[in-house]
Amino acid sequence: MSIQIVGALAAATAAIAVVLGLSLRDGARPRAGLPHPDASALRDAGWAGGVRRWEAVRAAVVLSALVSAAALGIPAALVPVAAVAPSIWIRLRAEAARDRARRAFGRILAGTESALRSGLSLPDALRRATDAAADGLASRPLADALRAFDLGASLDTSLMTAARSCRDERARVAIGSLALGIAERLPRERLADLIAAVADRVAFEERLEDEVRARAAGARQQQRLLAVLVPALATYLALTMPTLAATLASDVGRFVLIPAAVMLEVAGVILGRRVLRGALR
Repeated sequence: MSIQIVGALAAATAAIAVVLGLSLRDGARPRAGLPHPDASALRDAGWAGGVRRWEAVRAAVVLSALVSAAALGIPAALVPVAAVAPSIWIRLRAEAARDRARRAFGRILAGTESALRSGLSLPDALRRATDAAADGLASRPLADALRAFDLGASLDTSLMTAARSCRDERARVAIGSLALGIAERLPRERLADLIAAVADRVAFEERLEDEVRARAAGARQQQRLLAVLVPALATYLALTMPTLAATLASDVGRFVLIPAAVMLEVAGVILGRRVLRGALR
């Protein structure tokens, strides 16, 4: 394929991506009844372009991968990896945002306790702590509960609804405990003691999570090293062994061996992250 054709395909890909991005409204949602698989990750990662613009970005990535595969002779079997790559990237960003929100939620509880002991009512204390929070994802459940409370719902019901929508187990338990305390009509000092107990539990779990991360740091470094070492070793062997290079350049190598190696590499990294996530939960 000539350079002119590759350039024309690349320009067409960019033009299609721009047209799709500008023609779709922000926050547009698919009309199908099933939710988008990346909807929660997009929301938690702070993507403001909507699901349809996200799919336009995915289409542009896939088209770019097709152009690169045709121009560089890369196996077309690797193109599905390009289709999955945006989902992996946005989910990694969402996981990082959720980790930051978990740590910020403890500070929100501490701020609520301080405001409650200073004489404010519970809704005002929650509102002050939520407004002072720097992490919007951490304060979102409480902000949603306060919004429903301002519209006329009871505070305990609003908090219980917000707790059920939380993805973080610690935030779910903390908000649910606060809702039960309100339902029991506890006085302000007892509510402050309840929030302090919940904040202490959250702080303990944060310290436990830090310890697990510290103990698993060596394993994570080994995983990163192996993820880089295996492709580097394969490249070195292909350059020094003509028979191996010929095998990888054949149809079996380009359409079976190399795609299988890439998929196994990606699967190993994902499984390793899932094991660590399971230990932290």
